[in-house]
Amino acid sequence: MAKDHPGSPKIHHSESKNQRLAWTLAAGGLCLVFYFLGSWMNSTPKSALSNVSTLECADGGRKSLPTTSQSIDDDSLNFESHHHLDLKDTSASVEHIPPCSTNFSEYTPCQDQTRGRRFERAMLVYRERHCPAADELVRCLIPAPPGYKMPFKWPQSRDYAWYANIPHKELSIEKAVQNWIQVEGDRFRFPGGGTMFPRGADAYIDDINELIPLTDGSIRTAIDTGCGVASWGAFLLKRNILAMSFAPRDTHEAQVQFALERGVPAMIGVMASMRIPYPARSFDVAHCSRCLIPWQEHDGLYLIEVDRVLRPGGYWILSGPPIHWKKYHRGWERTQEDLKQEQDAIEEVANSICWKKLIEKEDLAVWQKPINHNECIKSRSIYKTPQICKNDNADAAWYKKLETCITPLPEVSDDEEVSGGELKKWPERAFALPPRVSRGTIPGVTAEKFKEDVKLWSERIAYYKNIIPALSHGQYRNVMDMNANLGGFTAAIEKYQVWVMNVVPTNSDHDTLGVIYERGFIGTYHDWCEAFSTYPRTYDLIHGDGLFSMYQERCDITYILLEMDRILRPEGTLVFRDTVEILVKVRAITKGMRWDSKIVDHESGPFNPEKILVAVKSYWTSEAPKEK
Repeated sequence: MAKDHPGSPKIHHSESKNQRLAWTLAAGGLCLVFYFLGSWMNSTPKSALSNVSTLECADGGRKSLPTTSQSIDDDSLNFESHHHLDLKDTSASVEHIPPCSTNFSEYTPCQDQTRGRRFERAMLVYRERHCPAADELVRCLIPAPPGYKMPFKWPQSRDYAWYANIPHKELSIEKAVQNWIQVEGDRFRFPGGGTMFPRGADAYIDDINELIPLTDGSIRTAIDTGCGVASWGAFLLKRNILAMSFAPRDTHEAQVQFALERGVPAMIGVMASMRIPYPARSFDVAHCSRCLIPWQEHDGLYLIEVDRVLRPGGYWILSGPPIHWKKYHRGWERTQEDLKQEQDAIEEVANSICWKKLIEKEDLAVWQKPINHNECIKSRSIYKTPQICKNDNADAAWYKKLETCITPLPEVSDDEEVSGGELKKWPERAFALPPRVSRGTIPGVTAEKFKEDVKLWSERIAYYKNIIPALSHGQYRNVMDMNANLGGFTAAIEKYQVWVMNVVPTNSDHDTLGVIYERGFIGTYHDWCEAFSTYPRTYDLIHGDGLFSMYQERCDITYILLEMDRILRPEGTLVFRDTVEILVKVRAITKGMRWDSKIVDHESGPFNPEKILVAVKSYWTSEAPKEK
């Protein structure tokens, strides 16, 4: 029996029970009312973008902006009611990052030509990635050149680019006969020509299609080694083939920059002493059109690297020296004997790595990689070199030295089985279960989790359309996902006529880049404590999911943000997903970077601690040189 406390009122038991029930129901009702009211107020987020008319310049004046410029209003969300953050104005403590000088306009930190001269020229080591040391990092904003204009929209950008954006006439003069690029008034025109396709890339691709099937969906991903201005990749796109084009920053000034300005995937890269930064079994086709790579040298090292990234059953296409040397030897200014010897040496390397030559017709030669290594392993009794690599992580490709051994293919049960699993044809491949997942080679990634990821990103992109209306209006072409995971973002956004550079950070818990390639997309490995292998102003939209949580303890995130600013075009958009605490810190930094930004709620509602920061880079340029 309960004992009454002294001084407490005497209340009948049934009456007390009724009052408590009434109070409970009343409190519960109020909670529901305010919950639904809050959800309704946040169910239709404001557009993240609005017009900007002026910008404070480095000289303290004001610069007029185009009416298409977009910014983000500052009255975004009140987090105090449910996040307990001190969101007091920190403008007094904001670091206002100054613009770099005009000579930094095309700065590529890890492919800086001055720094490269410190390294050996053998095997083109000096053209590989050599990033600045901590005391060489620049803490300033890379300027656009005077007169910079927003690039042409796709597909017009495939054929035109503004001269002011890439003021280099060298290629139009050097490659005038080969029809790479022409200057027409205030713009460049890309006729689609190339050293080995004077009739144009379209006709050249038609010639290839007569030799291998380019249009039935079995070929989706390609790699173009030494790409020029990437006309081969540009004209493959209408055949639903996505090419990763790369070329070094060399005497052919800005060729990769031209490719990206056209809206065509490309990276700065070179076949030198390191593996190229892609996983094994990534590409359906590899292509070299007079790419000047010495395939027969260094014990076939470069062809062995192509073999690593080529998918089982994939093709290697070679045009230019030494193919069809009997016709072209005079134009190439080489003897017939020299060219025949080179071709014989290439043929020998291809045989030694178990490739089969399918055909040589006029200017084209095509080899095919075997679908498995059953016969190749047996043939090592004939070919003593190269041997099959042992204890090798086939996908490891970040600052990893090339090796003269054949990357082993996954084991098979019979001679007709495709190593690693057969892929679906495009476009079914994008959403089909990737073999790396179905075979359980990615720890923790099951078929069920893959399907959940597909559904999740479909919902997220539907939400992004509300907070970034320009997404579905054709404003973006070159897109980067800085932490791509399984490629779900790319699969969901691909319908908007964009291509995505999927980046898998080298410090990720699991290597998923191979899965992304199996889905028919492209990407690369990268460490975001370093600069990316691209020119400034080459991406329209940059996306990062949990990136700052991953890197906040590894390096200064201010430099990561400065790198994003370098590679983002003026008026380009950034979307970051992370915890609200981290995003508030990030936003405080961006206030000093000429970005307009806003934090909005997670797609599931205001009570999710993860938020989304949307930012727009302002339009500004360096000053034109004063006339003397």
